[in-house]
Amino acid sequence: MLDKVKKVLDKVRPSLQADGGDVKLISVEDGVVKVQLTGACGGCPFSQMTLKMSIERAIMEEVPEIKEVVSI
Repeated sequence: MLDKVKKVLDKVRPSLQADGGDVKLISVEDGVVKVQLTGACGGCPFSQMTLKMSIERAIMEEVPEIKEVVSI
C-alpha cells in the first residue's frame, strides 16, 4: 500500500512544485496517510483545500483502502 501511495504522490507532486511547494509522505497506518506540505504549500491559506481536493482525492481513487489523508 505504501508504494501505491508514493506513486500517486509522484503524480500530483509536479503541480505542487509548479507553485513552489511539495508534499512529503510521513506514514501510512490503518488507512490513514500522513503527509507534510512543504515550501509554499506549508504556509498557503489554500493548503487544506489542496490536501483534500487534490491529494486526498487522487490517493483515494487509486488506493481505495485509504480512508483519509491528513497533514501534520
